[in-house]
Amino acid sequence: MERESLLATLIVISGGLVLQLFAAWPSHRLDDSPSRRLEVLSWCALWWPAAAALTVAAWLCGWALSQPDPVPGHVSGLIFVVATPFLIIGGRAVLRSAWSLCHSPRGFGIATVGFLHPQIVVAPELEQILDARALRAALAHERTHVLHRDPLRIWLAQFVTDLQWPWGTAQRRFTDWLAILELARDDEARAGGIDGADLAAAVLGSVRFQIRMSGAAATLIGRPEALPGRIARLLGPLPAGAAAPAIETPYVALTCALLLVWVCAIGLGLACGQPLIDTLLAINLS
Repeated sequence: MERESLLATLIVISGGLVLQLFAAWPSHRLDDSPSRRLEVLSWCALWWPAAAALTVAAWLCGWALSQPDPVPGHVSGLIFVVATPFLIIGGRAVLRSAWSLCHSPRGFGIATVGFLHPQIVVAPELEQILDARALRAALAHERTHVLHRDPLRIWLAQFVTDLQWPWGTAQRRFTDWLAILELARDDEARAGGIDGADLAAAVLGSVRFQIRMSGAAATLIGRPEALPGRIARLLGPLPAGAAAPAIETPYVALTCALLLVWVCAIGLGLACGQPLIDTLLAINLS
């Protein structure tokens, strides 16, 4: 069997299994830390299962480097049957992500769209609902989304959540992150000089716009019960730590740490991967 074909099959099986195991891990209640810290923690919680799966994939890549091509020995066709459910989940995630690319957001009075060059779009009807101060607050909020390229991050987060289907815990982590993302952008806009009451008026105006357009209850994003808490938070004093430096530094540090882990995993796979592969899959590849 070709080495690359076997490697891809093993990655689908082992990576899919690890994703499912970690996706089932219950979500933890986040504390009352500053919104930017909560954003980092909730983002890590979203990607932790994928990081574990990629670590296993790196280990398998290291193992493959030590194997001849084609790999000698008989490989049971059963492994392709085992890989089928994970391929279905992965195919579903790809189709959903592609579908989302083909549809622009609807029912939103104001939104940030675009991956490489995010732009703010405003419905003309919303401008008739909001006064000048509320519209200025809404635009300031959306500019923070542009600064952090949040449309791309949301698309990636939805994709990695779909890879963990059908676990509801993964979807709850995604929904919680969306809500925390909005709180972090609210705080960032307020730290830049926007009045919380103006931003609260903009949020409520956007909700009224959605109700008018869809004829149903609207809550923007996140869980329905999060909207009243968001309004109350905007009407209160700016939380401590909202004016902290940008949050890119923790992401860079985490990325570097993961790259180091993956390099070590490749080395371990290269050094001692064969015996474990033989034991786990009960196949003779030597």
